[in-house]
Amino acid sequence: MTARMIPAAADPARPAATRPIAITVDGETVAGVAGQTIGGILLAAGRGSWRTTSAGGRPRGVFCGIGVCFDCIVTVNGLRDVRACRRRAAEGDVVQTQHDALPGAVS
Repeated sequence: MTARMIPAAADPARPAATRPIAITVDGETVAGVAGQTIGGILLAAGRGSWRTTSAGGRPRGVFCGIGVCFDCIVTVNGLRDVRACRRRAAEGDVVQTQHDALPGAVS
């Protein structure tokens, strides 16, 4: 058996046509594609981190990518602590990064 290459246009498993969307991140419009997660849009826009830890202010972004670690949390449409790696972006979403120190956090 040998590998073969076929043109992308002839690939039977090719993805469906994409629909562009726009979300707002910290007041800036960021383009994405329908079906992408917020984390995916942020990574595609070149943002590797979008939150800082409450203790030490260390940068965080996607770590596990499956919703287990909670390193990628953001505020979406006013709802805090949304996992960016799990939440599919919707047209017009307003995303705010989280940088606040929690009560009792030690720097």
